[in-house]
Amino acid sequence: MAPTSGPEQPTRPLTAEAATAAVDGRHWRVVLGRLRAVLDTGDFARGALLVAQVAAVADGLDHHPDVLLRYGRVVVTTTSHDVGALTSRDIALATAVSRIADELGAVGRPDLVAAQEVAIDAIDASAVRPFWRAVLAYDDADGDLVDPAGLGPSYWFQQMAAPRPQRNRIHVDVSVGVEEAQARIEAALAAGGHLVTDEHAPAWWVLADAEGNEACVSTWQGRTDA
Repeated sequence: MAPTSGPEQPTRPLTAEAATAAVDGRHWRVVLGRLRAVLDTGDFARGALLVAQVAAVADGLDHHPDVLLRYGRVVVTTTSHDVGALTSRDIALATAVSRIADELGAVGRPDLVAAQEVAIDAIDASAVRPFWRAVLAYDDADGDLVDPAGLGPSYWFQQMAAPRPQRNRIHVDVSVGVEEAQARIEAALAAGGHLVTDEHAPAWWVLADAEGNEACVSTWQGRTDA
């Protein structure tokens, strides 16, 4: 008989709330089922050193994140792809990355952590998805389209029963950390936008620009799949 209790299994999915509580909030936020940190390093050489040390730790843990190196900034993103969720492996990696960041004097910028998606309204998603896959040269990931280079936003298709002529059929989703959502919304409103609805908050708020083009600011909070 399998044990009913004991040490946490490394492949057991974690909720977004549990993952948030387990990592260093100075660095990490949960967005779209991933842990992501934006780290300011000050220059390229220190960023490259940070990446090299993260690579060594990742090899030791046999758990490898996505890493983006730019001048003065490194972005680290981790999830457990084989599970399709965050696990204790991601927590261990995030903890190690935070330690490396502190040792090298890299500063976390959780206010910059975000992930973008483009949503396309579709009556028949199967009919329009091939066009977008071809024109973007994206991969199909369970119905969503993702950039094989890991650079562009993902595209997903919102099933519609009938067209909605009063609004655009494409909108942008911006997923941010729970702590940053209100500031992002206030900035958008101050820049001439308006709130369309907050009935689904804190899962998402629908905003629009002065001409009615919509964008959603979303978080993991308030979602049944979090």
